Amino acid sequence: MIRRYGEVPQNGQRYKHRAGVYAILPLAGKLLLTYQGDPHFEIQLPGGGIDPGEHPLNALHREVFEETGWRIAAPRKLGTFRRFTFMPEYDLWAEKLCHIYLARPVRPHGPPTEPGHLALWLEPQDAVMKLYNQGDADFVQRTYLTGAAV
Repeated sequence: MIRRYGEVPQNGQRYKHRAGVYAILPLAGKLLLTYQGDPHFEIQLPGGGIDPGEHPLNALHREVFEETGWRIAAPRKLGTFRRFTFMPEYDLWAEKLCHIYLARPVRPHGPPTEPGHLALWLEPQDAVMKLYNQGDADFVQRTYLTGAAV
């Protein structure tokens, strides 16, 4: 069974299935995260949706680069969770299936290319407190801080 975080699905609301990939990116005792501005104004794990026909690892590399400007290496899947949410940028009610990876940030290539995103570095404890999505925070807590199996 895949754990669910966040809002309880609303009865009668139709949700579109949307798979995505997200990365926990530790380097030198901090985590590379992304701040997404309008319409969300949230700190998030870098990542996003898998395009039709796209391999999940290709999507992971693409999304992390778009949202942080960094290239990554050695991604390793940690687990999956789901959440039900409204995505205002797509005017879409989504059942998001979030695949979480641990990867190593290798080098920056400039600022994020995706509008409204900023790369930022936080201490892991601060990340757990500031990540908008409880599923993201739980994976950071269990994987990076405690090392517990996910």
